[in-house]
Amino acid sequence: MSKEPSLYRRLVLQAREDVPDGMGGFSSVWAPQGALWANVEIQSGHERKIGERDTSVVNYRIIVRSAAPGAPSRPKPDQRFCEFERVFNILAVGEYGSDGRFLQCWTEEGRA
Repeated sequence: MSKEPSLYRRLVLQAREDVPDGMGGFSSVWAPQGALWANVEIQSGHERKIGERDTSVVNYRIIVRSAAPGAPSRPKPDQRFCEFERVFNILAVGEYGSDGRFLQCWTEEGRA
């Protein structure tokens, strides 16, 4: 059994939603799905060339309480966590521990 994580940081889970843009098309916005208490651990960092610039990329593992599959509060890839101006893009989600009470999310810190 995995050690129970200490969930001490409040993150807002957001999902991308399409909204009418008023001209017959749609725009994407990030809509809050709720706040979750989390444990945030740095995993790795590296540089990536974006255009002509080197950009620092940092990966984190974020652990949150589990929610039922399909629940809006259950994180999934292509969503993100926000903490003030910081954004953690969710790349993958899996169970943490054998009892299914927690989820671990592999994320990459990005831009708001």
